[in-house]
Amino acid sequence: MRVVKEIPHPRFKITVFSWNNKYIIKIEDAHLEQSFKIDASEVTGLDEIEAILSHDFLVSALKRFVQMGDDFATAYRSRYTQLKKK
Repeated sequence: MRVVKEIPHPRFKITVFSWNNKYIIKIEDAHLEQSFKIDASEVTGLDEIEAILSHDFLVSALKRFVQMGDDFATAYRSRYTQLKKK
């Protein structure tokens, strides 16, 4: 897997990888990440991938990050409470 592009963003680290005739788009925020795979044959190139990452799409990604963080915090607190009771 090789990095083919890093897309600047004020909040996220966005990296595009090339692997096995696919592009992998990885969006990172703090300790969480989301990744999306697309066949290289389905896009004309990196400009089209960047166009897919619209403002609306990235707002949705941010909402998922918030939910992921909440889910993890709940699971962590639950596990910590269970261990504390033992």
